[in-house]
Amino acid sequence: MFTLDYPLKTNMHELLQIDLSFSVFKLGVLAFVTAFLVAMIVMPPLIKLIHKFQLFDVPDLRKEHIAPIPTMGGIASSFGMAVACAFWFQFTRDSFIVSFFFSIVILFAIGMMDDLRNLSARYKFGIEIAVALLIAFSGVRITSFNGLFGIYELPVSAQYTFTVLAITGITNAFNLIDGIDGLAGGLGFMSLVILGIFLTLSNDSNTAIVAFALGGGLLGFLYYNFNPARIFMGDTGSLVLGFVTSVLCIRLMQLNIGNPSSIIPHAPIFALSIVVIPVFDTLRVFALRIWSGRSPFSPDKNHIHHLLTNNGWSHGFAAKLLCGVHALILVLGYFLKDVSQTFGLLLLFTMMLITVFIFQRLKVSEKSKEVEITSFH
Repeated sequence: MFTLDYPLKTNMHELLQIDLSFSVFKLGVLAFVTAFLVAMIVMPPLIKLIHKFQLFDVPDLRKEHIAPIPTMGGIASSFGMAVACAFWFQFTRDSFIVSFFFSIVILFAIGMMDDLRNLSARYKFGIEIAVALLIAFSGVRITSFNGLFGIYELPVSAQYTFTVLAITGITNAFNLIDGIDGLAGGLGFMSLVILGIFLTLSNDSNTAIVAFALGGGLLGFLYYNFNPARIFMGDTGSLVLGFVTSVLCIRLMQLNIGNPSSIIPHAPIFALSIVVIPVFDTLRVFALRIWSGRSPFSPDKNHIHHLLTNNGWSHGFAAKLLCGVHALILVLGYFLKDVSQTFGLLLLFTMMLITVFIFQRLKVSEKSKEVEITSFH
């Protein structure tokens, strides 16, 4: 008869190196639940208000939906985060905290303006660079590659450069992958929960509250965004989501690199695993557009989710499958702690290439189409 003895428990504890006691996560859980409830309460009247003023996301060459859908759902998730932080976050005059929340407010406002008036990409990009510089000046920067490509401590100029590139790049990557129902929200929700857990375990439970709060707000939003979506996130939500995720990834790296008691000694690779799907997809699509002689910002349907929907798969299936891949990558990202940083990067890159290869060839059979049509009717 199989029994779970004490040595096995000890080995599992050493393997995971984490203590999931509730007391450590109490404020994070409270922030998550608060934001979730607020978002769920706010969403119905928000949808009615958007319908009243006809604030719809109109279909174009970038988008999969064929009918106008209410947008600016990010208002609910961001408001949920704000209320949760007001209750549970320990505000200080620390320059990072002030810069962080100020930047969130700015990007939220820019996102709303873009959803209402369709701002130019150059203007949005300039604002993103400005808030990224503000975060870097506040002290949260990529200071080291921790051995990736043999690079450790970075010169100050390189710290600012890579920090700005990371924040603006990840922010736009989440914005660009927000193409089908439930995808950006689902990926963001999973990433933020992981960030909240590991920021807490890295002894920064206060910043972790932001991750849990936005994660809870996103879960409330996702209830209305899963296929068929009743509302879209819009730039109001995706810019805030991408920015918060990018900054918290850098914060997590900063807390663990050079820390003898670090629970994620391979912090750069682990942080990359949290955002690798939108980042890899953005780089891949930009490369394809440039290769074909077009602007990297020109519209098309070559994103990773389009590989599935172009082959006949539904939005719901595509979003769930990509979230499943994301879950596997997050698990892999943690267990890569015992390999070199460069090998870990190569493994993540290879996994994404395999995913794209499979998605391009994963077609819906005629029998599956018939079953789907029959079920629909």
